[in-house]
Amino acid sequence: MPFDHALNIQPSTSGDTGAATQQLLDDAGHSILFTAKRPDVVMERGAGMYLWDTEGNKYLDFIGGWAVNALGHSPAVLHDALAAQSAQLIQVSPGLYNKPMIQFAKRLTELSGYDRAFFASSGSEANESAIKLARKYGSVHLNGAYEIVTTLGSFHGRTLAMMSATGKPHWEPLFAPKVAGFRHVPFNDLEAVEQAVGEQTCAIMIEPVQGEGGVHPADAEYVAGLRKLCDERGILLIFDEIQTGIGRTGKLFAFEHYGLRPDIVTLAKGIGGGFPLSAMLTHEKLNLFEAGEQGGTYTGQPLAMAAGSAVVEEVVRQNLSQRAEAMGVFLREGLQPVAERFGISRIRGMGLLVGFDLPHPVGSELVSAALANGLLINSPSPSVIRLMPPLIVTQEDVSVMLQQLALSLEQVMGGLN
Repeated sequence: MPFDHALNIQPSTSGDTGAATQQLLDDAGHSILFTAKRPDVVMERGAGMYLWDTEGNKYLDFIGGWAVNALGHSPAVLHDALAAQSAQLIQVSPGLYNKPMIQFAKRLTELSGYDRAFFASSGSEANESAIKLARKYGSVHLNGAYEIVTTLGSFHGRTLAMMSATGKPHWEPLFAPKVAGFRHVPFNDLEAVEQAVGEQTCAIMIEPVQGEGGVHPADAEYVAGLRKLCDERGILLIFDEIQTGIGRTGKLFAFEHYGLRPDIVTLAKGIGGGFPLSAMLTHEKLNLFEAGEQGGTYTGQPLAMAAGSAVVEEVVRQNLSQRAEAMGVFLREGLQPVAERFGISRIRGMGLLVGFDLPHPVGSELVSAALANGLLINSPSPSVIRLMPPLIVTQEDVSVMLQQLALSLEQVMGGLN
């Protein structure tokens, strides 16, 4: 069985559960389609860095809604923006402009240096849009070229096309037949990309930091080589910044670390601060779609636009990108004594997207122990831990997390050699 990448928590089998919570869990077991192993807790409210379940237990959140809650849980600016917009206009036809759509598109293009924005509701949709646009470019400018080179260990989403783009070997047989036109090569291997690019290639697509793949940043030389290769071959460079965009890596956009600009950038997760929202940004030269070729019912929906505007402006106003850089350094330095004590290794990442390797494949057990100790962390594979807290995290929060992590490691690995 493939390692489940949800929370990777073993269902709780101990402790007393209140009758009301147990009823909720029973209802969930009978009414919610199974897609992930979830622990026997039901979250009820959140504030800042913390969540509380229906039993009143408190959890320090170092997964941040899956790198989504950039401003923490239930931030006032997001609440106020949603309340104000919902009282005025929630949804209009995607065939009509609305004021928040225009305002947010203008702001995003100003901040990013791109010319055009397309909005959707999920990262998969934003990435699908990028693939469609790249293939449109191939149709118009490259004699019908349609192939996209992606990387092993990548994660681009859960639609059939994005599962096809994703470089997870254990996904290959799922839901066959897959969407054709993707070639997978090793990450950070420029020579492999050069060999994969052919007459049918229209684009190369990477994550600047592979998140689900285990927190692996792209090397600067590799990215520079990709940009040069794309320019030489007349093909597009796409950055999937679904997880890295809007301040998480220490810059507002991760591409800023590399001193260059991709042709297309996709954003989601942090851009809505918890509200379902995604975007694709590109240059005027790629303003190629004809009417009806791309769209969606909730494209540029006013409520989502208000949410995105509020979140992005707050990230900029508080300079949370710089904060993510500083807190990321503090976090990685704080992990060093833990590494020496428990044998964890390869502490890595950018900003507040941090990963490290365990000496034993006990990721699931560690996440479960941490949950019991009031800490939420993620294990994307059995020997890797990923930390992606809200961008508002403080040194005090990091210090508390390190204590809870050390306690959990002691409980899980105390008897292991």
